[in-house]
Order: sequence, then C-alpha cells, then structure tokens
Amino acid sequence: MNAQVYLAIDLGAESGRVMVGRWTGKRMLMEEIHRFPNGPVALGDTLRWDILRLWEEIQQGLIRAARQYGRRIVSVGADTWGVDYVLLSRRGELLGLPYAYRDNRTRGVMERVFRKIPRPKLFARTGLQFLPFNTLFQLIAHQQTHPELLATAHRLLFMPDFVHWALCGSEVAEYTIASTSQCLDPKRRTWATNLLKELGLPTRLLPEIVPPGTQLGPLRPSVAERTGLEGVHVVAPPAHDTASAVAAVPARAGRSVNWAYISSGTWSLMGVEMPQPVLTERALAINITNEGGVDGTVRLLKNITGLWLVQQCRKAFEARGRSFTYPELVQKATEAVPLRSLVNPDDPRFLNPPDMPRAIQEFCHETGQPVPRTEGELIRCALESLALRYRQVLGWLEELVGQRLEVVHIVGGGSQNRLLNQLTADACQRPVITGPVEATAMGNALTQMRARGELKSLADMREVVRKSVDLGEYQPRKSDLWEEAFARFEELTRRSGGT
Repeated sequence: MNAQVYLAIDLGAESGRVMVGRWTGKRMLMEEIHRFPNGPVALGDTLRWDILRLWEEIQQGLIRAARQYGRRIVSVGADTWGVDYVLLSRRGELLGLPYAYRDNRTRGVMERVFRKIPRPKLFARTGLQFLPFNTLFQLIAHQQTHPELLATAHRLLFMPDFVHWALCGSEVAEYTIASTSQCLDPKRRTWATNLLKELGLPTRLLPEIVPPGTQLGPLRPSVAERTGLEGVHVVAPPAHDTASAVAAVPARAGRSVNWAYISSGTWSLMGVEMPQPVLTERALAINITNEGGVDGTVRLLKNITGLWLVQQCRKAFEARGRSFTYPELVQKATEAVPLRSLVNPDDPRFLNPPDMPRAIQEFCHETGQPVPRTEGELIRCALESLALRYRQVLGWLEELVGQRLEVVHIVGGGSQNRLLNQLTADACQRPVITGPVEATAMGNALTQMRARGELKSLADMREVVRKSVDLGEYQPRKSDLWEEAFARFEELTRRSGGT
C-alpha cells in the first residue's frame, strides 16, 4: 500500500523548508524535500522579510514534492515563527514588505503603552510575556510611522496565515499563531477588541480565528497548475512553529503535569502544557506567557534567547575570515574551561547586536568576569549560560504548576547539540530526552493527518511520534560547580534585568 503523504511548510528565522510526512499506517516518516535560507533583509533603516522570495521557494518545494509523490499527497499546511504579519488591501495587494521582529521601530513603545494601560492590567487581559516586538507593539509602531497603511489595509495576516492565503485564498488567523500577538483574550480565545480600541488600533482588519486542524480549502487553481498538486487541500496546522513542535513532544499522557519541554532553535521556548491560562501575580512577575496549543491546551512558557547567540557568533567569526561548522564550534566549546564566564542570554543587548562576540565580552567585562577570547570560550559561555537559564525557568514553572517536573523534553534542531543537552541535564538535575529533531514539521503533518480522521487525539499523535523516531537520553551528572555557577547566574540576571 502506498503511504499517504502530507506536506509541511516550515519557515524559521534562519531557514525555511518544505517537508514530506509519509504515513505508513504506524509511523510518520519525515523527509526534507527542499530547504532554503531565510533571514531579515536590511532595507533603508528597517529590517524586512522577503516574503515574495519565500513564496517562490515554497512553490519550488511543492513542485519537487509533486514530482516525487504525485497523487499520494493529501494536504499541505504552513507554520512559522510568531508575531510578524502581512497587510493586504481589499484586492489582495501587499501593502509593503512585512517588518521583521528585530526591527528597531518598536523601541520604547512597550513602555509608552504601560503609561496608558499598566503592566498588570495588560497581562490580565492578554496573558502574554512582555517582549518589545509582540504584534501589539508592532501595530502601535506601524500606526505611528505609517498610519496610511493601516487605514488602507483590509486584512492582517500572520506569516503562516499569509502562506495559506497564497495557497488557497483563505483569510483567517489560526488560533496558535494569533495567540502570540498580545491581541488575544486568553480566556475567551477571541480578539481583545476593547483593548485594541483603547490603544487606537483598528480592529476591522483582524481575521476570523480558527483552530488547528481546520480545513481551509483546495489550492488555488493557478497554484495547483503551477505546482502539479491537483486535488490537494490546505489544512491549518498549529501555525505557530512552537505549537507544532509541542504537539510532537513524545510525552506520555498522565493525570498531572510532570514534564517540561524546550523547543530549541534560534529561540528556546521552555514551558509546560496546561488546560487553562495562568494569570497570577507571580506569572506576571516572572514575565511568563500563555499561548495556544492543540485541543485548547495552553502553552505556559518562557521565550528564551536560544541558539541565536551561537548563530550570531558563528556569523561574526565568518566575517573575520574564520569559518566553522556548528559541530566544530561545539567541539571547541567542549575543550574550553567549564563555567568560567556567564551571561544572561535575555539581556536586551543580545537581541540584535552588530557583533555578538563583542557583546558577550562586554557583558563579562562589565560584570567582573574573565572575558572569553577564543571561539571555544565564547561558545561555551553561551551554551552554559543557556543551560543555567533553563534551570532558572524550570524552577519558575514548578512554582506555577505546584509540583516537581520530572523530565525535560528537548525537541527541534537544537536537540542535535549534544553538549547543550548534557549541560541542560547537569544544570537542571533532570533527565533530558531529546527528539524528534523535526518536531515542528512532524506536529504540522500529524495535525493534518488527524484532520483527515486518521488519528483521534493529541495522545494518539504523540504515540505516533514515539513509534517514528529514535529518542536520545541524557542523565544528569552531579557537580557542586553547577550550584556555585547557578548562584552566580541568578545574581547576574538580577543585575541585568531579572526576568
């Protein structure tokens, strides 16, 4: 019997790809059919996404999939990073290139909003971690700099919703991606229209919200003809890439929350799966977020600056004429002295510095630590700091859920970093289970398959994941060095902004 095939379009901040998910009846086998680079493009004094090039690359991936799998392909769906959006006119024209979230136009906007709506009230109404690039703050910046575009716009579509529009013409917002915007009421799971009106933002351009697994319709005839995908439908997966990744965490169902996840990539998203949002004063104090998941679950999580530190160091090394693969950098870090220098990965200076190694060195100098000089010392500093940040956030999550979290699941591309996996187990003193690497694409494809009726529940999806991939396991090694380092790290984070 020929396996059914589901296509997962997965766009990340560093690269995009079209993935094939082949369902054998017992296992979901993932295959990369097309990969392409991504990254913000400097245009004038702004950072934008080249959405037209991304769309062209997506079509090339669909063409390759059609040539290889033909009529076995059932459906396609897209997931991307959160918060960023596209504006369309009533006739479907792009109103400018979409801004990238690291653009500096939102600088100071969040603080101005707090003067109108105090931070506790805004958290109670949106449940989201305060980050300067959340969609809410981007829209206010857009209103201030280009009010004519918002006045002209007919529809706001988040990045994966735009891909779905390009595929089939749908104009909806999938729930999990909408939940990253700080424009959503976390209890009602509808747009926080009263809040937006208070801030002077138009609400008419907000689309209908639909749950993951929604059938969006057949491909546009022109797309079907161009790609060769006749008869293929578009299904909304969990369109926020983290939501798709969490859907593919191979945890077993239980009566209580006893595991944490880290979706590891450019960002590290660390959290737990909850039935309802947590909107307590303590959740506000530690700047936690409540985002949407599959089957109405809530991803109670913390956005942590992840392997961005390593990616940007590598980019800086290349600019200096020293090129390394990621495994080579990890090997250099393995050989460096442990727990010598630490940084707070979420210090604002690391959001988008012109030179990441220099930013790390300046942080260490300012805090009276040995300054890392070699590539290995810099990467070791970044990875150990990230592991200690995981330990800090794990403690906060346990405080919020009221019980010990027994295991940490690491999924996504970052789960291939063996050194970081072991450092995480050592820092957190918890077993770490790694895989799947392709969690995002797998969660995307499994949701499409479930929409077709092949699976009944989120638990079924996770059972398929366990049968489909080889998982890794890292046991914690006891060392007093980690206790001393964590005390230093907590002091560093307190001095540099705490949460």
